[in-house]
Amino acid sequence: MKKPQYHPKKNDAPKNRVSNFSDRPHGRKQEYAKVNGGVFVYSKPISVSELSKAINVPVPAIIKTLFMQGKAVTINQILDDETIGTLCLEFNYDFKKEEIVDATHFENLEIKDDPSLLEERPPVVTVMGHVDHGKTTLIDAIRSSHIAEGEAGGISQAIGAYQKEVHGKKITFIDTPGHAAFAEMRARGANVTDIVILIVAADDGVMPQTIEAIGHAKAAGAPIIVAINKIDIPGANPRKVKEELMAHDVILEEYGGDVMSCEISAKKKIGIDNLLDMVLLKAEMLELKANPNRYAMGTVLEANLDKGEGPKATLLVQNGTLQSTDYVVVGEIYGKIRRMSNEFRQVLKSAGPSTPVSVIGLSGVPSAGDRFMAFPTEKEAKDIAERRALEKKQQTQAASAAMSLSDLNNLINAGKVVDINCVVKADTDGSAQALKQSLEKLSNDKVKIKVLLAQAGAISDSDVLLASASNALIFGFNVRPDARVRQKAAEEHVEIHLHRIIYELLDEMKDAMKGMVKAELVENVTGQAEVRHLYKLSKVGTIAGSYVQSGYIKNGSKVRIMRSGVIVYEGEIGSLKRFKDDAKEVKEGYECGLTVANFNDLKEGDIIEGYEMVEKE
Repeated sequence: MKKPQYHPKKNDAPKNRVSNFSDRPHGRKQEYAKVNGGVFVYSKPISVSELSKAINVPVPAIIKTLFMQGKAVTINQILDDETIGTLCLEFNYDFKKEEIVDATHFENLEIKDDPSLLEERPPVVTVMGHVDHGKTTLIDAIRSSHIAEGEAGGISQAIGAYQKEVHGKKITFIDTPGHAAFAEMRARGANVTDIVILIVAADDGVMPQTIEAIGHAKAAGAPIIVAINKIDIPGANPRKVKEELMAHDVILEEYGGDVMSCEISAKKKIGIDNLLDMVLLKAEMLELKANPNRYAMGTVLEANLDKGEGPKATLLVQNGTLQSTDYVVVGEIYGKIRRMSNEFRQVLKSAGPSTPVSVIGLSGVPSAGDRFMAFPTEKEAKDIAERRALEKKQQTQAASAAMSLSDLNNLINAGKVVDINCVVKADTDGSAQALKQSLEKLSNDKVKIKVLLAQAGAISDSDVLLASASNALIFGFNVRPDARVRQKAAEEHVEIHLHRIIYELLDEMKDAMKGMVKAELVENVTGQAEVRHLYKLSKVGTIAGSYVQSGYIKNGSKVRIMRSGVIVYEGEIGSLKRFKDDAKEVKEGYECGLTVANFNDLKEGDIIEGYEMVEKE
């Protein structure tokens, strides 16, 4: 269902700001069911009694009509949408269900302004790339020139976002700590980035974190501008970089694609102006606009508790104008802005769309990714914040952020078209790419499968964050997550499906697509132990002196040997001892000596993972 939209009239745009809820003032009693021009309009489940009052039809007539259709109802029974529609048609009414968003759920409000009220806003840009490829150097190159222009003496950054003026137009840069923060903000519904600059070193080429960055940018729907860095050093090969990017569906303009690229040296400040010109050109193509004449809405970029000033937050204004005297609700907290400043610590009276500001005056420390909205009075802000806090408290468990195969099954059975994202990790790059192609070929008219990331290596925290933020499944082929990653996946409600045979992985997806997911035997990991010392005895074989890192290791249980996250052997525990005594099991935090049946090629640092097969409930 589409989000509700507010359409202000042209003459509704006074010099002062309009409320984002000016068509439904705070405190006015909301009508949830009414007749408007022969159309019954409702916004929440209603009872037989409520429908009777709204359409002016006696309750007995409604009950009788439903009884003749084989449905027995009472006066207070809640009606479903299909029944409401049937009754409306029976009594000569059209019907329409609409979603009404009140100020309590302001993050769900979609505002559609009159085009004449919109003004051009600066683009919001994030720089991403592999470690040591020059991200920080590029940011510093842009920032230092900006500080020199803006403030004598070069005052250091006060907030993690800043603006650069190029040819009289501003560009807003967000200095994100890394892909994890980027993913977590998107997982919270905060898509703040308009453009992603993907920086790739001309000597290294495309690296694992480069591929991660591509996945994050695509999942966020943000256009990419490729900055090929370090063109001034020996061994630089920009053409190789461009060809490698093609393998990851980043097709540059010179190869017939739509992705802009620029060759730069961040260290020597070569090509920086050209890169900024490209950002402005892309922003012009995107036609980024906002209405400054309304109360501000936006997102928290970062927040902390300052010893001297209390809760401090960096806010990105995305629509409207934030005034230094406004009351704001951020997440479940509120406050009156006591001071608002920019990156130079200069105090501001107002901040328009795409402007990052640091504010103090909130009642608590918000979280990065929290949405905020400004309100004209303290009473309104406090009331809304308290209701939001109460709703959060009443939620016993956060809804799952990621797709599950059961969800897929239910949606397909309901006849809905499903877009499903996947993250694929495998022991070799060849296997990863083969799985990517095979999974995407399974797409049909009901299910569209998109592989956001397919690469070699163990399943990591960043994979879980990408899956959570992108509503994706993780498939592992011949690789395993460690205990920490499993815990992260459980916290983020991300499903990890592990396989050693390609056709079994594909069959699992096919069965889900056919609506055939069944309860079956599933793997339960009992624990992991790290090999720390090796002892070789001629009659016994290799004994692994090990430390149980999580769970427990049980004598005779099934185990797999993992080396750098890749499975090298699967078998069973041959013997298990604590000191000189045989042991049935050894728990987390204890040392043990063990052998693996028919396997002596153990190495220090190997992870021995015990597991059992149990029936899924």
